[in-house]
Amino acid sequence: MKQTFNHFQFLLVLFSVFLLLPLAGCWSSHEIEEQSFGVGVAYDKGKESIAEKEFDEQGEGYTKKNLITSTYQLITPQVASSTTKQGGPQQKSYVNISETGDSPFQMLRELSLRSDTPLTSPHMKVMVISEALARAYSLEQLVDQTLRDNDFRPSCLVFISKGRASDTLESKTAGEIPAFHLYGMIDNTYRTTRILPPMPLIKLASKIQTGSSFLMQNVLSANGEIKFAGAGIIKGETSKMIGFLNEEELDGLAWITGKGKGGLVKSFDKKTGQLIVYEIESMKSHIQPHVKGDNISFDVHIESVGRLSESWMTSGSAFNNQFLQNAQKTSEKKVKYLVTNALEKMQTKYKVDVAGFGNQLRIKHPRTWMRVKENWDQTFSEVPINYDVKLTIKDYGASGSKK
Repeated sequence: MKQTFNHFQFLLVLFSVFLLLPLAGCWSSHEIEEQSFGVGVAYDKGKESIAEKEFDEQGEGYTKKNLITSTYQLITPQVASSTTKQGGPQQKSYVNISETGDSPFQMLRELSLRSDTPLTSPHMKVMVISEALARAYSLEQLVDQTLRDNDFRPSCLVFISKGRASDTLESKTAGEIPAFHLYGMIDNTYRTTRILPPMPLIKLASKIQTGSSFLMQNVLSANGEIKFAGAGIIKGETSKMIGFLNEEELDGLAWITGKGKGGLVKSFDKKTGQLIVYEIESMKSHIQPHVKGDNISFDVHIESVGRLSESWMTSGSAFNNQFLQNAQKTSEKKVKYLVTNALEKMQTKYKVDVAGFGNQLRIKHPRTWMRVKENWDQTFSEVPINYDVKLTIKDYGASGSKK
């Protein structure tokens, strides 16, 4: 009986230990109030801050070249606590801290010498790279460290900035966290053709590896506000930025690819000069490659269904067949203008294919693609491209009906 009782006591103690183990936590864990959460990072050409210059003047630093300035947007326990307790119109919900050097990884670790809370990257939302830096260095070099970092969020969205990238991480709106604001603006793709599909870090790595040219959403900053405006063109051969498409050229690209989810076409009636606005409900595009011997050409068939959302035509009925036909033709003419401009920029000025023509050639004519892929951008700049546009107005808004 005594032996049975001792056996029961042993099982009871063992069971109690197993119950306590989940409560012990991880031995290497860090308390949340001891962390600084990185939510955004901006890379600019090297320009030391006033504090950095004073640190350098006092000596005892380290050997470096001031090539890159990294600006990290942090949410720290102190900021979160202060914001919750004090509030107020001037209270910021974030802290931006910059470090200048020649190695993004070393710059990140240097921040540990200036803060009592280590920076963590798993919550990183956005990365913004300045035009000046993207022209001077390849994107492969600039994002290498973040791609190797197991803690860095692969879904972090990457943007180009025409101007100082760090300015896009500033806001004059109380309580706003700029990185979150920038990240959320991508959701407006259903309202305009001027926002590119998201470019997460993992997708950027794939683009770089393929060696094909591509676009990155450009973001501008002014007086504490930001705006998407066009796109940076990245040359596949070098992974460097070579120029921009403006907003209307980005419109044209959306019509070529058929990837727009929403937006509008603003045009003016030829006879009266009055405004006509066609709102896109759907769009699709079919790029058809043709190969005859060594000659390559493309046909692009563009179709869209939409609604007449605005008309300044004041005389006669704005809803009779003749008017609607004229409105469709006027809108189609504007789309052709947008497509022509985009193609001219790609083929003539920059000589890059950022619309997927090469991919369609690869799918439909793989042997031809194998022959031309090494120098595709140059080949693309010389191929003839024909296109047709068909828009259909099926909705006339709430103010009238078709007669």
